[in-house]
Amino acid sequence: MICREIEMQSSYLEKEELKTIYFGGGTPSLLSHKELSEIVESLHKEFQISSKAEVTLEANPDDLDEVTISNLKKSGINRLSIGVQSFNDDHLKYLNRIHTGQDAFNCVRKAQQAGFDNISIDLIYGIPAGNYEIWEKDLEIALGLGIRHISSYCLTIEKSTVFGKWLQKKIIKPIDEEMAARQFEILMKTLQTHGFEHYEISNFSLPGYTSRHNSNYWSGKNYLGIGPGAHSYNGRERQYNISNNPAYIKAIENGQIPATVEKLTEKDKINEYLITSLRTKWGCDLNLLKGKPEFDFLRQESKINKMEFDKLLINNNGILILTDKGKLLADKIIYDLFLI
Repeated sequence: MICREIEMQSSYLEKEELKTIYFGGGTPSLLSHKELSEIVESLHKEFQISSKAEVTLEANPDDLDEVTISNLKKSGINRLSIGVQSFNDDHLKYLNRIHTGQDAFNCVRKAQQAGFDNISIDLIYGIPAGNYEIWEKDLEIALGLGIRHISSYCLTIEKSTVFGKWLQKKIIKPIDEEMAARQFEILMKTLQTHGFEHYEISNFSLPGYTSRHNSNYWSGKNYLGIGPGAHSYNGRERQYNISNNPAYIKAIENGQIPATVEKLTEKDKINEYLITSLRTKWGCDLNLLKGKPEFDFLRQESKINKMEFDKLLINNNGILILTDKGKLLADKIIYDLFLI
């Protein structure tokens, strides 16, 4: 079905050359070598792909043995994003992960030995059962492995999830926001000290190892998503595939793309630019917004001046860049600047 949708969506990007490909949004590492190769072959058949394209695959440590890693390499994958989350066994149990810290360590080493030098790992902070020492140890292990890219997120607990129900029953403690903020500060300081660029709120890389694919999202580039629940964007509208697997399969079999299309207004586009640009090291260029009637610059200017006075952002000739202090409050800052 994936290959069929690739064929059906071949004109969505208007023959634009693909510079990145990303296998994610689930457990694509469970695909067999044959299945993955068929998808890659289908992409090359329907699209023009750069010879230097970044091709990323998301994987869990327990999915990556020597044979799988070797097959991924043969399939043309040149970047791995590994869901380590933590190297601490107690934290992994808390997060309901089946791999151990040693499994995660070994997995990264095997991938490196197989020739993968562009490896990203995910790390989680703000775990209620955690402390500063465990977090610092996670970072120490990651740096000791020679990781080039780290994506790090604060644990969130939604009411409808298992964690949310446990929280209501007081099986687990709520997230300590002060501890989470301090761990984020430790993260920024530690990685910057070791030469990492903090190029997006949750993403750090050594020079030359930014995620080119995700950077496309944050810079407003067009992209095509394939599969159940996938999102696409062509500069004018967003497209959302249905997430129900049987319904998706039935639609594709009937020659239909099971997607909802949302046309974007100028206000939508401005808000999306604020959301994405302010999260990055490149910042938000107000000069791109001044001429738009939807953007009341004078009204926004007083807010921006206040944020600058509070040392939440720097205004560099009209380009707004969050300070480290501002990064702790990024969501609130962005919301305050939103066009309602």
